Amino acid sequence: MSSATHPSDGADRGDRADKPAGRFRRMLDRLSSSPEELHSAELQQDAEAAGCTRIGDCGDRQIVKVTGTLRTVTLRPRAGVPALEAELFDGTAALDVVWLGRRSIIGIEPGRKLIASGRISMSHGRRVLFNPKYELRPLGQE
Repeated sequence: MSSATHPSDGADRGDRADKPAGRFRRMLDRLSSSPEELHSAELQQDAEAAGCTRIGDCGDRQIVKVTGTLRTVTLRPRAGVPALEAELFDGTAALDVVWLGRRSIIGIEPGRKLIASGRISMSHGRRVLFNPKYELRPLGQE
C-alpha cells in the first residue's frame, strides 16, 4: 500500500515545482544575484519596455533603435577629426556610439540613459553606431 502512495507523492512535488515562482522565490533570486546581474536584467527590461532592439541581437548594417546606459565617454580623434565616443550597454551587449566632429555634447556623460537610432556597423569586431539620432532619458528615470 505504501508503494502506491510514492508515485502520487512524487507527482505532487513535480506539480509544485512547475508552478510560477512567487514573491519569496523572486526575493531569494534577487538576494543570490550579483549587482551586475540585477543591473543587466533591469536594463534588458527597460529596453523591452521602450520597444528597442537588444544590442546583443543587432547585426552589421542593420537599422536599429537601441537604449541603455552610457558606461564611458571619451574624446578620441578619428583621422584627424574630433570624435566623441561612448559605450552604450543594455544588459545584453555593448555598442560604441560615435559622434564625428564633436568634442562634447551636453548630457552625454557616464551613467546617463539614452535611446539611439541609426545603422549599425562592425569595426574591429565591435558594434558601432556613427552619428546616431538620440534622445536623452530623463535623469532619475528607472
